[in-house]
This record gives sequence, C-alpha cells and structure tokens, in this order.
Amino acid sequence: MIVFCRIDDRLIHGQVVTTWVNVKNIESIIVVNDKVAGDKIQKNILAMAAPAGIKVHAFGVKQFADITKKQPIKKRTMLLFTNSIDVLELVNYGVEIPGLNIGGMRYQEGRKQLTKALSVTPEEETAFKELLDKGIDVTIQMVPNDEKKDIREVI
Repeated sequence: MIVFCRIDDRLIHGQVVTTWVNVKNIESIIVVNDKVAGDKIQKNILAMAAPAGIKVHAFGVKQFADITKKQPIKKRTMLLFTNSIDVLELVNYGVEIPGLNIGGMRYQEGRKQLTKALSVTPEEETAFKELLDKGIDVTIQMVPNDEKKDIREVI
C-alpha cells in the first residue's frame, strides 16, 4: 500500500530518507519518473543509496499507473517524485495517494522561489493547484520533526 508520497529533487539522500523510512515504517521505495526509469546508472545509484533492507524500484509515470491497476501494492511503500507534474499525471491515471509531502525542489533559473527549499516553474505551480483542487493534502516538510506547512500558504 502507498503510505507516503514525497517530492524531493535529490530523490534518495542521506538522513532525510532514512528518517522518513523509519517514521513511516516503509518497506519499499518506488521512484516515479520517466527519466530515472530509463537510466540504468541512476537506478543503480538509488538502490545503493537506500537504507539497508529497503527495495528500490523506478518506473515511468504511466508504467507505474498500469502496474498498480494489475497488481495492488502489498508492502508499505513510499513514492518518490522529482516534481508535481509527475504526481498530477499519476493521480490523473487513477492512482490514489494519501497526500503529498514536499521536501525539496531547488531554485534554478526560470523557477519562482516559494520557500527556502521549494521553487517552481509555472507548470509545476499549476500542477500543485490542480492537486489541491482534487482534494489532495499537500504539505511542505523537510524532515518529520519540522512543522508541516500547507502549500496554500505560499502558492
């Protein structure tokens, strides 16, 4: 079952993922991103970066949606995304998510900075608004001990 969904453009890294894995009792991590799914080297790096005993898989957005229609996820699973557009696409394919945690989308040229850790393109901002319109709880929280901030406060 999908128990936690997170956007973090660094994907699996250090203490952040380890902390969430422990707090949410995660057994499996699935990266949902077309580019990562097609990159064998990046998939190997993600598998090595994962906490001990945690299986990591990477699928394209439509590919993962198709898989969930045929085979329910039985393990306590964390979905990792790099952006809100992929999340919206997955939800539009009919995959239910329990909410969305935003860890980090770093600032780059052409992105609007909303918080220290969250910068968006116009398309990503629109995707967040559409997720909110669908009733999905979207919060900004780097690690579990941080206070949750509703994205409506900054968007």
